[in-house]
Amino acid sequence: INIVLSVGMLAGFALFWGAWRVGRRDGLDLRVLLMIMAALVIFANVAIWTVPDGQGQSLVNRSSE
Repeated sequence: INIVLSVGMLAGFALFWGAWRVGRRDGLDLRVLLMIMAALVIFANVAIWTVPDGQGQSLVNRSSE
């Protein structure tokens, strides 16, 4: 699961970088906004899996038990 989360973070950063490059070249358009939204969704999913709850447990910890 750690590999999947790491790949997700790399994909999110790659989407932000690609959106920045396309935005500089072609200006702000729908492709740039969709790339940014996709990166934010990936980051939110990683956060859901890794941020601990009030009891100090995260979904990553629960899945390995």
